[in-house]
Amino acid sequence: MCDSTAQVHTVLASINAAWREGHPSSMREYLHPEIAMAIPGFKESIRGREILVASFEEFCKNARVIEYEESEEHIDVIEGCAVATFQFKMLYDRATYRELSRGRDLWIFREYQDRWIAVWRAMIELSAERSPKQ
Repeated sequence: MCDSTAQVHTVLASINAAWREGHPSSMREYLHPEIAMAIPGFKESIRGREILVASFEEFCKNARVIEYEESEEHIDVIEGCAVATFQFKMLYDRATYRELSRGRDLWIFREYQDRWIAVWRAMIELSAERSPKQ
């Protein structure tokens, strides 16, 4: 793994650790202020670091993750840009339901002031199985 690929991997792992460990606000340093995220289905997007962090905070506040797995990480780095993807599987509870969600997380990074920051995100190939909570 080249240095840039390893650096992007570390940033992505830090972003995921932030929300997984219940402190999504600590991911701010890894997100561009104007980061955009395509809403699943690509019908619209959200824009801005604070909005993206708030979406993770809402999830952490209102959901309890029971199982979470990542696999098949792949990172391509080309001249100051990087595309990182991985498969995920997550089982979580909300107040009224349990959901098993699977898909691929896609992040685009750019090298900025000698570090890597996320500039775009999408979740693709999504599937979900929801059941009422008992």
